[in-house]
Amino acid sequence: METFVKAAPGNLPLELTSFVGRRREVAEARRLLATSLLVTLTGTGGVGKTRLAMRVAEDSRRSFADGVWFVPLGELHDPALVAETVTAALGLPDQPGRSLSQLLIDHFSTRQALLVLDNCEHLLGAVAELVTTLLRARSGVRFLATSREPIGIEGEQMLQVPPLSVPDDQQSPLLKTMPQYEAVALFASRAAASVPDFALSEANCAEVAGICRRLEGLPLAIELAAVRIRVLSAGQILERLTDRYQLLTVSSRLAPTRQQTLRSCVDWSYELCTEQEQDLWAWLSVFVGGFELDAAEGVCPEEVVGDDLLDAVASLVDKSILSREQVGDVVRLVMAETIRDYGREKLCESGDLSRARRRHLSWYERLVKRAEIDWIGPDQASWIERFDREQPNLREALTFSMTESVVVTDPDVTARMVNALWLFWQCRGLLAEARHWMGRCLNGSDTAGAEERVKTLYGDSLFAGMQGQLDEAAARAVECCSLAEQLGRAESIEIANYARGYLAMFTGDLAAAVERFQSALAGAPAAGSHLTGTGLQIARSIGGILGLAIASGLSGDDKTAVACHEQVLAITAPRGESIYRAYSSWALALAALQAGDTARATALVESALRLLRRLKDPVVTGWCLESLAWAAIREDQPTRAAVLMGAAATLAQTVGRISVTLPNLLDNHDECEQLTREALGNRAYQDAFRAGTAMSFYESIAYALGHGPADEPPATPNIQVLTRRETEVADLVTKGMTNKEIASTLAISPRTAQGHVEHILTKLGFTSRSQIAAWVTENRT
Repeated sequence: METFVKAAPGNLPLELTSFVGRRREVAEARRLLATSLLVTLTGTGGVGKTRLAMRVAEDSRRSFADGVWFVPLGELHDPALVAETVTAALGLPDQPGRSLSQLLIDHFSTRQALLVLDNCEHLLGAVAELVTTLLRARSGVRFLATSREPIGIEGEQMLQVPPLSVPDDQQSPLLKTMPQYEAVALFASRAAASVPDFALSEANCAEVAGICRRLEGLPLAIELAAVRIRVLSAGQILERLTDRYQLLTVSSRLAPTRQQTLRSCVDWSYELCTEQEQDLWAWLSVFVGGFELDAAEGVCPEEVVGDDLLDAVASLVDKSILSREQVGDVVRLVMAETIRDYGREKLCESGDLSRARRRHLSWYERLVKRAEIDWIGPDQASWIERFDREQPNLREALTFSMTESVVVTDPDVTARMVNALWLFWQCRGLLAEARHWMGRCLNGSDTAGAEERVKTLYGDSLFAGMQGQLDEAAARAVECCSLAEQLGRAESIEIANYARGYLAMFTGDLAAAVERFQSALAGAPAAGSHLTGTGLQIARSIGGILGLAIASGLSGDDKTAVACHEQVLAITAPRGESIYRAYSSWALALAALQAGDTARATALVESALRLLRRLKDPVVTGWCLESLAWAAIREDQPTRAAVLMGAAATLAQTVGRISVTLPNLLDNHDECEQLTREALGNRAYQDAFRAGTAMSFYESIAYALGHGPADEPPATPNIQVLTRRETEVADLVTKGMTNKEIASTLAISPRTAQGHVEHILTKLGFTSRSQIAAWVTENRT
């Protein structure tokens, strides 16, 4: 049971360790932010720029009514994806017909927010272009960036982040004065976290001061040294640091002193690892943005993993080479940028970098193929969450898959991954990212297999249509059909007809859409509960059925729309699938609205929303809220309609609305707005609309389902909808019982049982027993 509580806007990561010192820098950064639109924290690696930025952002929350948003760029290597990464961090995938830059401009035009762009130094050109675009548009956003060098645009204010303060080496430190030095305080804090009974004392304060001076106050180096207190005294740590530092200084005089110091500390950490741990460190550096244990097992070769990977990983965590992050119920392991770069260097020196990247690509291809197989099933939400976490690694794998060395040996690998991932990209509304990779795939090597190319062309045509890019959608569909006809394979021709069907629907030609979808489905396997194939194949068939349902419903053919809905339920409900069940309920609701049955449409949309709430799918949720607004105004509920339209508009800014991309639905939107304004008056309409736009994702669903934004929705809505006896009957229907069997079980007559079933169908706006079964299942999950 979920409780919907309004959360503060933003996505700042939690601070898992105490923040030490930096009062002057925090105050100065906040002062600069108050007067400047872009403040860049600069400094060498390991000096603590990211941690300082996060603290400044946290302390500045009250100044930004619409949130503080953290955008990590350190693991992004493709400048073309900077805008996509920013919009994704904000929960703002693309919107039909607009560039991502324009989407961000529109989003921030009425908002006051702070964007923290972390680790920009390797993407300076792309970051500068995006920031300049947003600032010139006079949008309500300010930027706090971290970089080893300035962004380099007009109006930028820079704050050089110095090392932490350390004791003067000209005098013996006094114990009572030691905590005033930031470096000492940090060492003591981290050492106590490793060994709880550690404390500064007269016996160790001189050695601790020496350690902090030797490491020149660099936070990362100090944290790496402090963890050694588990096995060494402060004096022993200082002795080893001194030897290592002197050796490195002699051999690397061209490097800046602080870089020598950090390098010496990382070198020392490396030498304190066992040979297996050193090899594992190097191999784990192939991951981008963190990894989970199964990925490490799959990528690292047996000679590195051995029989005790878990122990080796735990040891690297203990030594602060890896950090542990809890993401929901999942543990991910992450390397700091400096640590990862060091590991990559060792991997390259060993000659294993190319091999490691190939194994990384191979493992992530297997991951997406497993998801493709399981997609139409009960683990759908888990796969979506996994891919949310794995986006940096997926991008890294796709980038490597397009290199010449891979294309020569396996020209289809990119297409296979792209064609499997489009299911994820679609449900997350990541249309721009999907089309980025599809475009690179289609415009790259000509050696890729024609069958995979047909699938990619279909996906790109579909997403271009959803974006409102009809010329591009048409071009891809034409090529898809031409190639499919050359191949002459039934599956390729089926896919080409889906492309034609959706293109016809996006251009408003419902008759042509119906014809194309019928042609495609006629050549597809029997679309029933026994439909076979991978998740992607089943998903394409379901997509065709849904396309036929929408086109038929909008054409007034309610019978076909209902039959399509029954087909989708027959495929998805037994498998425990959710997304397409929600899509289907929404599609059938459109047909009900077209037929004037608002009560049935409302029940269907609410059924979809209960599924979408669990999936956190913003795409179809926006469509559903808009559809509920159309139903509300027809039921003479203008305030509710205005609130729902406002909530839908907020989601429309993040994902776009297919409801206004389809020409046949434009009149519904315009009519709803006009009637609502006339019923309320412009001022009341604007007030209600604004109330909707201010709602969060969960608040908007709670409102749509009839609960206050902070209310806890009941786990079983049938308490309010069905009587106790009807609930019992619905449970038995879910078990597949006939009316006669229900009557026998409840000791009632078959005629009474039939009456109860008919009442349930009427109340829920359903037409079949399978819909009752699906409704009971989704409301008790």
